[in-house]
Amino acid sequence: MENQVTKPKFPTEMVDLPSKGLLYPEGSPLRSGQVEMKYMTAREEDILTNQNYIQQGTVLDKLIESLIVSKIDIKELLVGDKNAILIASRILGYGQDYEFETGGKIYQVDLTTLKDKELSEDVNYENGNNFEFTLPASKDQITFKLLTHGDETAVDQELRGLKKINPNGSPELSTRLKYIITSVNGDTDRKTIREFVDNELLARDSRALRQEIKRISPDIDLTIKGDDGEDIAIPISLNFFWPDLNL
Repeated sequence: MENQVTKPKFPTEMVDLPSKGLLYPEGSPLRSGQVEMKYMTAREEDILTNQNYIQQGTVLDKLIESLIVSKIDIKELLVGDKNAILIASRILGYGQDYEFETGGKIYQVDLTTLKDKELSEDVNYENGNNFEFTLPASKDQITFKLLTHGDETAVDQELRGLKKINPNGSPELSTRLKYIITSVNGDTDRKTIREFVDNELLARDSRALRQEIKRISPDIDLTIKGDDGEDIAIPISLNFFWPDLNL
């Protein structure tokens, strides 16, 4: 009797990542630049309405973990790649047509028309998630990385802890930069980096770094043009997946 190949019980699609996999280390399954995902079922609708996940703020993470067939750790996903996966999840679950309201106006968008940002031609992405930058004002030489989903989770956890210590404080920008910057003038010590951000990083250098990060970051363009030509950001929330969701 010939061996029979077991077929999956659900249809799947290959989703292209905006990073093309270039920023992931050799050996990572994300290096292929694609992720295999299955179509949404009633199981995923259960996840979307799970009150514990909603209160914990983990519902979208649980959703994509359930939909991704590829053997990956979502903590390793770059934020831009995760955005693309969220868009693909919505299309595979409820179709390409999405309607949302913002500023008192109703907008409709075909999600399949959203395009990935073009990778910057002057950036060597072959070095992985490691970039060099000279701060324009201080001339300090730094290296930095693009945040992964795991980094974003760590930032959020640190901010919650800081909020308990100082409820009126709002150190989100500086906290994020402490995770982004990986060395200062060749020094990779985390304490040195944190002290640099708190005491030496000039505001104009901080702004220049953030602009550079935005320029080179792989992502999917989550904006559409409004009636007067302005950019309208497409909101991604629970209602993005289930517009008539009753929470």
